[in-house]
Amino acid sequence: MRILVIHNQLWAHYKSVLFEEIHQEIRSEHPISEFLVAQIALYESSRAGMGNATEQIPYKYPYVVLFNKSLDSVTFFERTRSIFKAFNSFKPDVLNITGYFDWAQVLLLFYARLCGVKVVLSSESSQVDKTRSFLKETIKKIIVHRANAFFCFGNTSVSYLKSLGISDQKIAVRKAAVVDNERIKKRYLSVKAQEKSDCETHYFVFVGRLAPEKNLLILLKAYQTFLNQIGNTVPWGLLFVGDGPDRKPMEDFAKANSLSKVKFTGAVGWQEVPEWLAKADVLILPSHSEPWGLVVNEAMICGMPVLVSKNCGCAEDLVQHGQNGFLFDPADQQALVQAMLFYQKYPEKIESHGLQSMDIIAGFSPEKVAKEMVACYHSLS
Repeated sequence: MRILVIHNQLWAHYKSVLFEEIHQEIRSEHPISEFLVAQIALYESSRAGMGNATEQIPYKYPYVVLFNKSLDSVTFFERTRSIFKAFNSFKPDVLNITGYFDWAQVLLLFYARLCGVKVVLSSESSQVDKTRSFLKETIKKIIVHRANAFFCFGNTSVSYLKSLGISDQKIAVRKAAVVDNERIKKRYLSVKAQEKSDCETHYFVFVGRLAPEKNLLILLKAYQTFLNQIGNTVPWGLLFVGDGPDRKPMEDFAKANSLSKVKFTGAVGWQEVPEWLAKADVLILPSHSEPWGLVVNEAMICGMPVLVSKNCGCAEDLVQHGQNGFLFDPADQQALVQAMLFYQKYPEKIESHGLQSMDIIAGFSPEKVAKEMVACYHSLS
């Protein structure tokens, strides 16, 4: 069999480990088969400062980069021409595309079906991550019904595809939201062991772009209320790991309200994220819109409790309310405050909830997902 994957950017560290596992599984189980990942571009410009694919990273799977620049700078016509060329050159039996938001890939889907090639569609979307309209949903139904099988990030993307009329039998993978579990845990434990025990300070942490959709002003206000309620007890700080357009107004708010234990790291490389998680106790992801939220996976691998907005795609799969963290409405500031107060009042729950996080995330394994994906490719070829 010949498998061609069209992927947006080479810089996607969580995907590279999955592609490596797929490659190894194909070599092991189907040695005469061919596997190729066509990366449209090197990176997204919005990821500047988080490390990118120009770094000397030894990717251990077959790939080709179609444009040596940012994805944002590649025009629709450039994308269309290049992925069609890659398709016609490789001549796959099975094509795996990344969602249905890129019309270049949608056109390739229809072309592939006309050529008799089976198509797998990878989906991260959920019902709540974007505002839906009748016209858009009708167009999506037409698109997705041309695919032969689907890889879903989790239950929310499964449910969304079913709402578009996709049968359960066509959903081949249901837990595709995976990260590099082994590397993350190893780095986290290494840094955690070096950290000095500081009984005087705990930290909440947010990791990601400081952007409007992340709902970070609510988090700052919730933290301010949290501090007002705990008074002069064991102090808690708040770390913002990342950079983005909202950083300046957030810093201004923290300064104006004398929030001295709010820290901004600025941009960090993705490989540094476990190091910052090791300095904190509880992850918070308060987003208005978030297709998944892979940083929640990362925190749970590290044995951390998580406070997650109900609008995050990962919420249903990864957060057991009151067991490994808490869910909250992103518009309900007081609900977030109460969740934060829980860990201040019951600090012993940080460890037990963290252990539960590790149990839950164990089901999202790159090795397991790779086996399921290769089995699907083989069944279609």
